[in-house]
Amino acid sequence: MTMAAAIESRTAEAKAWSRSSRIASVDIVDDLGQAEAIWRGLEGQFSTPYQRFDFLGPWQRQVGAPEGLSPFIVIAHDAERRPLSLLPLALRRKHGVRTACFMGGKHATFNMALWDRDFATSATEADLRALLGGIRERAAADVLALTQQPWRWQDLPNPMALLPKQPSVNDCPVLTMAPGAVPSDLVSNSFRRRLKGKERKLQELAGYRYHTATSDAEITRLLDWFFTVKPQRMAEQKLPNVFADPGIEEFIRDACMTELAGGSRAIDIHALECDAEMIAIFAGVADGRRFSMMFNTYTMSGSSRFSPGLILMRNIIDHYAARGYRALDLGIGSDDYKRLFCKDDEPIFDSFIPLSLRGKVAAGAMSGLNRAKHLVKHNQALLHAAQRLRSALH
Repeated sequence: MTMAAAIESRTAEAKAWSRSSRIASVDIVDDLGQAEAIWRGLEGQFSTPYQRFDFLGPWQRQVGAPEGLSPFIVIAHDAERRPLSLLPLALRRKHGVRTACFMGGKHATFNMALWDRDFATSATEADLRALLGGIRERAAADVLALTQQPWRWQDLPNPMALLPKQPSVNDCPVLTMAPGAVPSDLVSNSFRRRLKGKERKLQELAGYRYHTATSDAEITRLLDWFFTVKPQRMAEQKLPNVFADPGIEEFIRDACMTELAGGSRAIDIHALECDAEMIAIFAGVADGRRFSMMFNTYTMSGSSRFSPGLILMRNIIDHYAARGYRALDLGIGSDDYKRLFCKDDEPIFDSFIPLSLRGKVAAGAMSGLNRAKHLVKHNQALLHAAQRLRSALH
């Protein structure tokens, strides 16, 4: 096809999808500052707290940019230039393939676009085709690798589920918190009694308390302890210290310090401590309806014998239930302690969308790899074999 014919073809395609969709134009922005006003305007309508500008901004500066990722922020508008959707993506170039993926990396449990809520409730396949058409026209990426997307959020379906998709490698254990639920509906009385028996030992410690960090000084003190103890815990478990990767500590400290409207932080920290020591912390993101855990650790001292992490988790569940939250999750993965609290599985999905001939090959490879990982994760024999191999290699 000649260059003129190719341009004519793309123009005809753009006119076709603009007639059948509310999306009339698609912009791609490579600067966080240029996208900030629209980004903040869409926050709180339909997206997860992992897509806040105050969460992903520090991530891109401290982690994404040093890893060679550049902002690839996709903004869809209607005919009056009203923003309908924003995809907070980053572009990575590797092995000659330009891959656009969600910002946040492994530190975001859920990935979503930010949507105008009214548009999201009625979005159609034609709208998603228009969105992809607008991205494809720029020829700036070869493939979209859109992983760990929830099927639903805040009782609405995720419009991105209209695209070709496959199950993610892991599901996410979740605790559903019905309005007006009594504490025993969320954590059984028998389990509460077991935890209270353990907690009595901790209550003998002077100054024993549960609290959430509210001041900069508290946050700094808790994080200083976390970044000292967590590497010891991970070494004990023969796991690599992912928090030692470049920029991770700076990103976490930045997000924890960022104050949102209403006084909460981009990452909230819950803690158990006494006068003599820090005992356990859990940190995660909250949006008024759901708390999602990001990272945690507990003391190396003898107090660890009394299950401080489980005791702290019970306190956190009661804390958010009292505030009318509807759900709580402990992050993606099947760790045993998560099943003590989160009885349901929330399915999540991946989409690998080719935007070029090179991207078609890359999308097929990415899709196949994730399908294989999903198979291993959901087959106990294969999972145990993989775990033994990983342990031997480590």
